[in-house]
Amino acid sequence: MFKIALRSLLNRRLTVALAIFTVALSVLLLVGVERLRSEARNSFANTVSGTDLIVGARTGSVQLLLYSVFRVGNATNNIGWDSYQKLSQDRRVAWTIPVSLGDSHHGFAVLGTTSDYFKYLRYSDNQPLQFSQGQAFSKTHDAVIGAHLASKMAYRLGQKIVLTHGSGEGAMSEHSDQPFTIVGILAPTGTPVDDTVHVSLDGLTAIHEGWESGSASLLSSSGVLAAAEDRALPPPSSITAFYVGLKSRTAIFSYQRAVNQYPDETLMAIMPGVALSELWQLMRIAEQALTVVSGFVLLIGLMGMLTALLTGLNERRREMAILRSVGARAWQIFALIMGETLLLVSLGIVMGMALLYSFLLICKPILREVYSLNIAIAAPSTTEWLLMGITLLAGFLIAALPAWRAYRMSLSDGLSPH
Repeated sequence: MFKIALRSLLNRRLTVALAIFTVALSVLLLVGVERLRSEARNSFANTVSGTDLIVGARTGSVQLLLYSVFRVGNATNNIGWDSYQKLSQDRRVAWTIPVSLGDSHHGFAVLGTTSDYFKYLRYSDNQPLQFSQGQAFSKTHDAVIGAHLASKMAYRLGQKIVLTHGSGEGAMSEHSDQPFTIVGILAPTGTPVDDTVHVSLDGLTAIHEGWESGSASLLSSSGVLAAAEDRALPPPSSITAFYVGLKSRTAIFSYQRAVNQYPDETLMAIMPGVALSELWQLMRIAEQALTVVSGFVLLIGLMGMLTALLTGLNERRREMAILRSVGARAWQIFALIMGETLLLVSLGIVMGMALLYSFLLICKPILREVYSLNIAIAAPSTTEWLLMGITLLAGFLIAALPAWRAYRMSLSDGLSPH
């Protein structure tokens, strides 16, 4: 009986292949969306590791996280340098990393900081930043660039770059009188660090001398300031935000309260993990919409397979009659159709996962280069196994209809005179 069933499948190879391919595409989309969703969430979560608090001017916690960590948007206000000095010298603080944003370079963010940035900043699973070439900045006009920026702009060590005053479409004025020299290129991290130009706070202070009105003054445009590169520079008047690492995590809430109640400025301190949770709450609707669309695609794929099975049943009346003539019982016909459908769905799932991993292998470099999104080529997660199980269960339920029709058909054909 199984030989006849196998020959039947081979005779319908085109229809069977299309049914398997339809299920495979549905599984590819369903599991692929889940994989991209989970990896995007991991990528966001891995951007900051080991930082207990982020301090900035009072605003929304998600907004502070976006502009201070992901370089998205702009700060509503800055932190005074004196306030930063006082808060960084708190006895509960182990280290701080000041960051100053606002300028750009060909659309990439420019971040002013200190050498502590390369010493204390962690990403992913508490991994430190590493240099693929060169070293950290030591002079006023040294710059360290991220891996993606270096690759995209084909920059190399020793090359001069010019920063642009401001960011976005309105950033048209360049600090061309004071170019920076690339002295270091960071190894890829899969975070916004890859798309950032890092300079010292002194460097930012130097290029903004004479720019107090928002544009270059005569003193700045004359080149006098650029000619005196070794001059002593005052500390910056303000910074955008600063990261905080505490000596003990038990001090997080007390230090956060001290910042929120800081009397000299209206500041706020956020915990990166909590702010990320709020960010994902905002994005949950989009995630759910993607999942619903994927579910409908799977349903349509299974319904297409069901239509093909039901259409093919009438053409298989002779096959059913032959099976009954060689001794097959009606329940065996039912089991045969069920098994055949489950086999097609299983092959569709396997093919869909093979397509997914092929797609990830091919597109992984592109996703990392273009979107700074690292997709792990790992075994299916628990959720993905659950989605595959749901697909198989849906195939089992859908198979019951053609199997029942085949059961009834074979019974009536067996009872009717020929």
